[in-house]
Amino acid sequence: MSDTAIDIADPAEHPEPQHPSAAEAPHADAAVLDNPAWHALTGPHARFAIGNDLVRRYPEDVAPFVAVRTWDDPEVWDALRDLVGPGAPVGLSAVEQPFPAGWEDLGGGDGVQLVETDALQPRPDAEAVDLGADDVAEMLAIVERNQPGPFRPRTHELGRYIGIRRDGRLVAMAGERLHPDGWTEISAVSTDAAYRRQGLASRLVLDVAFHIQQRGDRALMHAAASNVNAIAAYERLGFALRRSTRFAFGRTPA
Repeated sequence: MSDTAIDIADPAEHPEPQHPSAAEAPHADAAVLDNPAWHALTGPHARFAIGNDLVRRYPEDVAPFVAVRTWDDPEVWDALRDLVGPGAPVGLSAVEQPFPAGWEDLGGGDGVQLVETDALQPRPDAEAVDLGADDVAEMLAIVERNQPGPFRPRTHELGRYIGIRRDGRLVAMAGERLHPDGWTEISAVSTDAAYRRQGLASRLVLDVAFHIQQRGDRALMHAAASNVNAIAAYERLGFALRRSTRFAFGRTPA
């Protein structure tokens, strides 16, 4: 899918929500957020792109996301099948028409997209450590334990990932995923059960957002619509709902 979103495992405690409104959200170049994976794969993440001018995807070991330039082109479904192969599952966002004949409908889900507002007060965290190739096994393990969303062996190459260690063990993580022009998605927010309710996830989100802003980008996030605790926690930090999203899952004709 283009911009999947189940990315919280620790809705940490905060003061009363400030309830930023969508009107307070940044407006610059926001149109790219209607199709963030496409604009990432044709922009800052073009080096990862596999595909053509109609459909693109990341390598399987980087991310599972498939992006479509437009659903108005009648060739898009054939292009998708050629891209991912016959009989293959594929997740798509903002599908504007039902699956065509020969495709198997595997269901779908609802999500939300949130963007930073002026209420967000990002700051670096002294305890956060950078994570990279040498930490992949631990990163995959914390994702497996907490299920924040898709994370592959090379996902860390998409941006900066950080974590907090206790007694040498990685117990919390967050990082950067989709990167459409002018924006960077905060993703893979994970905290082990024994360390929740300590604010670790929020601290990491604010650190990631700080570095995003330092290079001139704005932060966005995605969450499952059903994950109301996570959405409320993000709003308390200073994010606001920009739009609702719908994800469809299908299988290409064999």
